[in-house]
Amino acid sequence: MRITYIEDLNDTDRDVHAENGNWRSRRIVLAKEGVGFSFHETILYAGTTTEMWYANHIEAVYCVGGTGELLNRETGEKHEVRDGMCYLLDGNEKHTLTAYTDLRMACVFNPPVTGREVHDENGVYPLITED
Repeated sequence: MRITYIEDLNDTDRDVHAENGNWRSRRIVLAKEGVGFSFHETILYAGTTTEMWYANHIEAVYCVGGTGELLNRETGEKHEVRDGMCYLLDGNEKHTLTAYTDLRMACVFNPPVTGREVHDENGVYPLITED
């Protein structure tokens, strides 16, 4: 059994910040734990818009606080993001997330991330595996 308190991840290599200042992601469970998924708490800051495309991963996201909007860039569909909303990117959809207030999101990735990933110019996490 492994216990993690989110505040213990602050200012560690599991506390990843976007270069553009849009978000902060604390990576709670990573590939090196060997459980087949990774789990993160991500805060998207109020007033920001982030384009993403997980070409190499499936992601499930559950909003536990805040408000915003999710745009599926492939279909043009828009969805309200708020506490209690979950979305599953099971088709590697290109999407944009706009945070009206700080959004607190619980995210699961498969395959699991290593913790070193950041979005590239297309919003993609590279597929990095553990040694």
